[in-house]
Amino acid sequence: MEKSEAEFSREEILRYSRHILIPEFRIEGQLRLKKSKVLVIGAGGLGSPILLYLAAAGVGQIGIVDGDQIDETNLQRQVIFDTTRLGKLKAEEAASTIRKLNPHVHVETYITWLKAENALDIIRPYDLVIDGTDNFPTRYLVNDACVLLGKPLVYGSIFQFEGQVSVFNHLDQDGNQGPNYRDLFPEPPPPGLVPSCSEGGVLGVLPGIIGSMQANEAIKILTGIGSTLSGRLFIFDALNFQALTLKISRNPDVAPIEELIDYNAFCGINTTEKSSDMPELSPIQFVELKKANREIQLIDVREPYEYAIADIGGEKIPLAEIEKQIKQIRTEGLVVFYCRSGRRSAEAIQRLKNLKAFNNLYNLTGGILAYIEEIDSSLNRY
Repeated sequence: MEKSEAEFSREEILRYSRHILIPEFRIEGQLRLKKSKVLVIGAGGLGSPILLYLAAAGVGQIGIVDGDQIDETNLQRQVIFDTTRLGKLKAEEAASTIRKLNPHVHVETYITWLKAENALDIIRPYDLVIDGTDNFPTRYLVNDACVLLGKPLVYGSIFQFEGQVSVFNHLDQDGNQGPNYRDLFPEPPPPGLVPSCSEGGVLGVLPGIIGSMQANEAIKILTGIGSTLSGRLFIFDALNFQALTLKISRNPDVAPIEELIDYNAFCGINTTEKSSDMPELSPIQFVELKKANREIQLIDVREPYEYAIADIGGEKIPLAEIEKQIKQIRTEGLVVFYCRSGRRSAEAIQRLKNLKAFNNLYNLTGGILAYIEEIDSSLNRY
């Protein structure tokens, strides 16, 4: 018996036999997986297939970072969960599924959100990081932490029918350092320009496709087989079944990453909503004013397809139409804007204030999500 084969039990040899039969893989490739440690950030749509396939493939240790709980809107795409787990912690439930799928895999859970304060300590023990998140501050944070620690990063993103995959900060066999996320996107988009999946939606099978591709890239990196997407961005259009691969190069104009920063500030998050000239009402304050018979014009700036999911009333003026329908907005009295999370409504108010025509506009803090949490839990949370 070869030394590498002795590292496996008879049960493991049988379990991984279809890998071992592959000439490029063999027992040596399986052993590399067994000795690998992979950190998956996010146990949602992308994280589900990533975690399932890495565990099935035999990665020795998997870390899961996620501070969220499972809700009904997750089940359309987050196939690692089921209806019996609603309200439970995603990281813990994903770990439970992995242990049932493959008891030979060791799982570590981090019931938290990744932040500048904890990112380096969480990422440091792992050989490779996979980003399954859906927001720009975390993407930049994960990238920068991986650069500082010298860890390869498998990137993926999804929105509606489109997905992207790449490999960042990868040192190839010749010692060449591949580009990182900042080489592709030196600056984040303006706040609100790119909606999240929870605001714009995503085709349920798309994260399965993209997440599986991310798992594939991770396995190639860990085993040293094939060519990775380092230096390339793969773009997939599920609606028309088209794919495009773009080359990425190191960007000499990007400043070196020397430390972790405030990524919310870097991405312009919370600056509009919390600015001193942006009056706000909490859901509780809003309801109290209504009970006091205060005359309020309530304006919903969401898209029409969102109304059927959850609705608290008001006039419907989508954000894109706000300037065109300016005559519908009162210049006197209390006018309250709302959307799903408070971001689009804050942008609507800012646009109107820039026209210097209003000084009576208020943003419903936290939007419908906050209203559901504080006032009416019977509404659908989406």
